[in-house]
Formats: sequence, C-alpha cells, structure tokens
Amino acid sequence: MFPTATLLTLLLALSIAGSPVEVRNSPVTIPIVGRLNYANGTISLLQHDRARAAAFKDSRRHGHASSPVTNNGIGYVAVVDIGSPPRAYNLIVDNGSSNTWVGASTKYVVTETSIKTDQHVRVRYGSGSFAGTEYLDTVTLGRGLTITKQSIGVASTSSGFSDRVDGILGLGPVDLTGHTLTNFPGATIPTVTENLHSQGIIPRNVVSVFFKPSSSEVETKGELTFGGTDATKYTGHIGYTPITTTSPASTYWGIDESITYGFETILSTTAGIVDTGATLILIATDAFVKYKSATGATLDEMTGLLTISSPQYKALKNLDFHIGKKIYVLTPNAQIWPRSLNSKIGGISDAIYSVVNDIGSPRGQGLDFINGYAFLQRFYSVFDTTNERVGFAQTSFTRATTN
Repeated sequence: MFPTATLLTLLLALSIAGSPVEVRNSPVTIPIVGRLNYANGTISLLQHDRARAAAFKDSRRHGHASSPVTNNGIGYVAVVDIGSPPRAYNLIVDNGSSNTWVGASTKYVVTETSIKTDQHVRVRYGSGSFAGTEYLDTVTLGRGLTITKQSIGVASTSSGFSDRVDGILGLGPVDLTGHTLTNFPGATIPTVTENLHSQGIIPRNVVSVFFKPSSSEVETKGELTFGGTDATKYTGHIGYTPITTTSPASTYWGIDESITYGFETILSTTAGIVDTGATLILIATDAFVKYKSATGATLDEMTGLLTISSPQYKALKNLDFHIGKKIYVLTPNAQIWPRSLNSKIGGISDAIYSVVNDIGSPRGQGLDFINGYAFLQRFYSVFDTTNERVGFAQTSFTRATTN
C-alpha cells in the first residue's frame, strides 16, 4: 500500500544553487542541471535499466529492495548542504530508494547540529550497498528548503559508487526505509520530502518535475517544485491517475497504463512505474516483440538497443500511453535516442536507436513497464503523495524534434 506521507524523484547530475531562505508553507521551485553520466567512453543504458527493473521486482520476493543507482546513463546529483556550518555533498537523487546517506566519497563532517543516534543502518541496492550509523542533522536542499533533525546515514562502508558521488538523496516512498535500521527492522525512517511537509516547509506532499530533453553534452536545465506545481512549465491541464494497487509496482511510483503503436495495442492495461532513475522506456517482453515487429527495427548487439533505418524512421508511428483518462503521445522523434550522443552509448554516429526496449519478462509480473527519462523529458510530471496519485501534462518539448 502506498504510504500517505512520502515521495519524489530524479536522474543526470542535478545541481542546486542558492543560500537557504525560509519560505514556509508555499511551493518552492529549485533549478536542476542535467549532465550525461558516463565514464571510460560509453554508457550501458540497457544494462543499467534492466538491473534497476530486476531490483524493483525483487522487492516482492525479499521485502522492500532499493534499486541500483550506479552506472546510470542519465542521472541527477544534488548538491546538498548538511550541518551547521553547512558542508556540501554530491548526492544521487533517487525516487527508487528512500534513505538519505553520505560518506561514499566525501566523509561526513560532524558539526554543532549533528546528533548521533547510535542506530546502525544498512541498505542494499541492485549494484551496490552501504552500511553505517544514523545521525540527525540539518539538511538544506536549496532556497527555502531547510529541514531540521533529518535522519541521514553516515557510511562506514559502501560499494558500487563512483568517487564523484558522496551518497544518495532518497526520495521514494517511506516504506522503502523499512528493514534498514538493523536494530529495529520493523521501523521506517521519515524521508526528506516527508519532513519538508511535516515541518511546514511545503504545503502539500507533492513534488513536480520538469525535464528538458538532452541532445548534446552541454548541461540541460530543468526544475523541481516542492509542495505544488509550476504552471509556467506545462501547457493545458494536468491529468492524474491513482497509484496502482498491483504489487510490486504499488511499492514505488506505480501506475496502470496501456500502450498502442499506431492503432495496434502492444501492451494491454497493466501495472508499472514512473522512474526518474531509468533512462529508457522498458516494456514487457511480449509488448516489445510486437513493437519490434511493427517498426521493423533490428537489435544492435553493440548497444543492446533497437536500430531503425531511415525509411523506417520516416514511417514510424506515434506511441500512445493511455494513462487514466488521457492519452500521452510519444512522437517518432521522442522514440529515438539523441543521434548527437550516439558515440556515448557505443553506437554508430549516423545510426538511429530506439529508446523503447525489453524489460526482461512477460506481462503479468506486477511491474510490466518503466517510464523512464525518455518519457519524462516530454511531459511535466507530478508526484502527489497527499492524494496518492501521479500526474502528467504536455510541455513545450512534448513534440520537439531535437533527437
């Protein structure tokens, strides 16, 4: 069951500037900056996203499991101030996990606001882990977003994280923190967003996300709005759909949807998740086979992605996502990877690669799709814990042809 107080999301290196200013009980917007996250040449998009999907599904068998957040193609890292005087830490912003912790690279500095609880905390991820001690401290996300006595983990050991990352800013549902305090396995830990709401800093337990499509290595800008929405960043009305009741998707930001390609239904109504931590759009294997056949695309062994010829691209049809009472159209251009970035995924410079791929299991698993960054960069998204729903609206980039 989705909790009544928690939330959030995101993935590409997110940087937040500005000194804290108390703006209580009103929505607060902060800028985010997106960057490609790659090392040693190329990004393993499919490998990362499938590992993340497997970790999400694993929660049904082994309790709440957090997703892997390392080696992602497009990821967000927040510059978060902790303590007084504040110390800046680069934290991966992840809505697939909910614990906030530091110490993977830059070590935690005890300040006058640090309170050691002597509780031991441990989180396993799909491709990493951390273990350490819990502290309570002042956490500042940006202007007007200062939390007092926020629980943070201070890592004594961690694995699977690059030396450019200090830890994770966990913004998923609070239930994901269950079983992470080793001495109190049944307890949950208030998340950053939950405390923003409970301390009266934001009026509603809502986070809205605006992404701008990435078409080059130059940083792209977006924004997060805590406590409400920013009407200047979307067009028309926001359509909402309730959190799914199907497990394990219901553990995360899970919704029900169906997908059509042209006039053909390739995925009938089923449960999946909206995930800022994934780059691609992953769909159930049987739906992927139908999409591959309908488009005529072929599998590229180097990248693991589908390749589309120029004539096939010209004939490509819309991919329609039926969510709630609305249809969200992914245009042909929105279905392909930015061609200017082909070299970053180990691809051929003039090839056309699809951002739609196989989740690795057939429909009926309780988590049959992941709408990742490729979907979210085309639509304004709202994650509303207060009303247990997710919303989407068109933006000026919904029909962009930048890819």
